[in-house]
Amino acid sequence: MSQGTVNKLPYRDPARPVEARVSDLLSRMTLEEKSAQLGSRWVYELLKEMRFSEPKARQLLGQGIGHITRIGGASSLGPKESAELANAIQSFLINETRLGIPAIVHEESCAGYMALGATCFPQAIGVAGTWDPDAVERMGEVIRTQMRACGAHHALAPVLDLAWDPRWGRLEETFGEDPTLVAHFGVAYVQGLQGNALTGGVLATGKHFIGHSASEGGLHCAPVHLGQYELHDLFLAPFQAAIRDAHLATLMNSYPELDGEVVAASRQILTGLLREELGFEGLIVSDYEAILMLHTYHRLAPDLRRAAVLALQAGIEVELPTTVCYGDLLRQALEAGELELETIQQAVRRHLQLKFDIGLFDAPYVEAGPVEEIFAASENRTLAREIARKSLVLLKNDGVLPLERPLKTLAVIGPNAHSGRNLLGAVSYTHLRAHETVLDLVCRLLLEKKKTTRSDTPSAQRAEPC
Repeated sequence: MSQGTVNKLPYRDPARPVEARVSDLLSRMTLEEKSAQLGSRWVYELLKEMRFSEPKARQLLGQGIGHITRIGGASSLGPKESAELANAIQSFLINETRLGIPAIVHEESCAGYMALGATCFPQAIGVAGTWDPDAVERMGEVIRTQMRACGAHHALAPVLDLAWDPRWGRLEETFGEDPTLVAHFGVAYVQGLQGNALTGGVLATGKHFIGHSASEGGLHCAPVHLGQYELHDLFLAPFQAAIRDAHLATLMNSYPELDGEVVAASRQILTGLLREELGFEGLIVSDYEAILMLHTYHRLAPDLRRAAVLALQAGIEVELPTTVCYGDLLRQALEAGELELETIQQAVRRHLQLKFDIGLFDAPYVEAGPVEEIFAASENRTLAREIARKSLVLLKNDGVLPLERPLKTLAVIGPNAHSGRNLLGAVSYTHLRAHETVLDLVCRLLLEKKKTTRSDTPSAQRAEPC
């Protein structure tokens, strides 16, 4: 089908209602194209020497793709280069695939858009210490502006988990232990990120549904045991508020099992509780490798195909950060009678709906020229400084404060006294990108060493949880 013919099809007509455009496009898609929309690819899977590789794209994106994972956050590209790469990827999808469906680009943004050159805000636990939801809404607006300028449309934030156990290593990503406070800040963050309309906004992601921070011993992915009161009155409250008051667009599952039921494979939790009880109508995306872990970690599924079926039937509609279980394995499951076509159809429909809602079909490209100027705007750092100052909490004053003026000398003591990097927190570009670079290198070396031996993990691109 020529590009001119594609452009004349009903789903390309911006004057038509979104629902009609989605239905028309869905009716034209093959099973392979539908399955591809439920998957994703790391940006570096599409690069050669930090440049877009058309041969790699033809191999991995030939049927289209749902998501591209972290152009800014998983590369060393600056803002302008990120925007140019986003345009190159969209151009390939629009001009070199049969139906020309663009991809959603997602990024991390708990403490600002996690990319080189973006504004770095305090960690969420510090932001909550301001007791100023308006400030976090303005922070969300800055993140939205910077992400959209680079061609990104989907943020994996906010974290709506409660700071339940101090041993849990991700407390700094939360807005604290009080569900009312977390709800107010979560709603404000979503509103700042998504804006008044999704066209031109950035899709927010509430995570992690549900109970992730209440794991045994504070251990990541360990089992969670919650009573009905704790679950409904405490842990669900921030999610309910974000869905009801801010129209949260997407949601991410939690890794652990909740009272013996693995969340990523639980239709009772992801469909019954989330959709039917809380009224969530958006898209559910997997936490990184959560579907794979149904086989490799939880041992709930005997193989990857069964893991894919369990996750999709439960309600997870997009596999992140790269396609391992979905894609061709879903087609095989359908042909084997293990999966209903309508289950795939519903997931693809929700995904396409969001692509139309954010204006991706009508405006898939960004202007790379002004990006650096947008990032360098002085008001962004002014806001970050204001939030940082308001976030300071004085626990005790023995009469030392206020300091006498003029002050000639002030000693800053401790292991991080000379380390600005360590003051940025875990979910910042400096920390997370360095972590990923080392982890990717180790995994690639291990894969090279064992390339003739089959591994439990079929992907060399190992990822940090998000």
